[in-house]
Amino acid sequence: MTVNGVLMANAEIVSIGSELLLGQIVDTNAAWMAQRLTSVGVNLFHKTIVGDNHERMGAAIAQALDRSDVVITGGGIGPTQDDITRDVIAKVTGRKLSLHPDLLSDIERRFRSRGFIMTKNNERQAYIPEGAIPVHNPNGTAPSFVVEDERGVVIALPGVPFEMKWLFDNEVVPYLQKRFDLSDVITYRVLKVADMGESAVDERIGHLIAGSSNPTVGVLAHPGQVDVRIAAKASDETEAAKLIAPVEAEVREILGSRVFAIDEESMEDAVGSLLSRSNKTIAVYENLTGGLVTGRMLDASHEHVVTGIIGNDITAIQRLLAHSSAPERSEELLSDTGEALTAEIARAIRLQAGADLGLALHGVQDPDDTALNLGKGRTVITITDGNAFRSRIYESAGRGIPDRTRMSINAVELVRMALTEGFG
Repeated sequence: MTVNGVLMANAEIVSIGSELLLGQIVDTNAAWMAQRLTSVGVNLFHKTIVGDNHERMGAAIAQALDRSDVVITGGGIGPTQDDITRDVIAKVTGRKLSLHPDLLSDIERRFRSRGFIMTKNNERQAYIPEGAIPVHNPNGTAPSFVVEDERGVVIALPGVPFEMKWLFDNEVVPYLQKRFDLSDVITYRVLKVADMGESAVDERIGHLIAGSSNPTVGVLAHPGQVDVRIAAKASDETEAAKLIAPVEAEVREILGSRVFAIDEESMEDAVGSLLSRSNKTIAVYENLTGGLVTGRMLDASHEHVVTGIIGNDITAIQRLLAHSSAPERSEELLSDTGEALTAEIARAIRLQAGADLGLALHGVQDPDDTALNLGKGRTVITITDGNAFRSRIYESAGRGIPDRTRMSINAVELVRMALTEGFG
């Protein structure tokens, strides 16, 4: 594909294996390759998974060749009867399979070096389509190969992750760079947003998403977090960063303090830095999240977490309230399911632990709701320094993994906001 006189490569990944379709194995190889292709300036527009079937594999690879410059297959080049990728690629590209003596010698050598005798079926791995470029695999017995067809390039890689990754970085990338004269890179900046849903983020920065070309802007939602991805394509990372900078500044201006981290940074990284700078200790109480809040806080800064309590019944709260500033009000507070009770739990856990800060997450589920996501009920999260309080109330409560994850992130986000903006 040529754009403004420059040769651009569009790639497609075809992951092969019935085990992928059956869900027995997750296709992490394709995700890894997608990131690598992006980093060297290759567009990836399609990813396909197909089972070990001659007809369906042939159709998938032929379709990929019709619409992409580069087709990368993963898996199916081993020694067994169901390793049929080399046969299918040969048929699709109108070639015969032929024995490659150097590849056969490599395979035999690897078996001898390990003290094994090569079985006859391993010879299958040395057969590649006529005219294909052999790619030696120093980490396994399955050689790779490249077929340069008039429609495009087909690169066959093994499915074993460490073999595939070595071959991709050391053989595939140099080949693509030379073949397509790749000079552009694609660089990302990911802004991580907390305590705001995907639709709310889209409402505020939707004009940037709709009007973006280079850089492009997109959003990706996770439980308790939304990622804003800004991607730019340029001659090098410095030029890409210049394209990203004004867009990032505009997103930050719109979303403000809801942006808590960038790229590989996590909420825990952000809060850990704040705890270290302020030298504040914290004690945690939680119920529905089952230890996720304490775990995240320990990941943030192990040395600043004094204690964590997981309470699943009224007895745990009664014991805590005995340490509150007003234990005589415990019966009155226990009848409350909202802010007053959670605030007193936060105060009590702080006093009991002798910490600078107390964090409490108290959720009350709807007993008739069995939903694993956005379960009905109420969750209140409160943090206190003993004098002032900061709280969040959510009209949802549940023990499903999405709910627990979301609320645990919301709790750590509340710590971040208290440390950055105070308790007002």
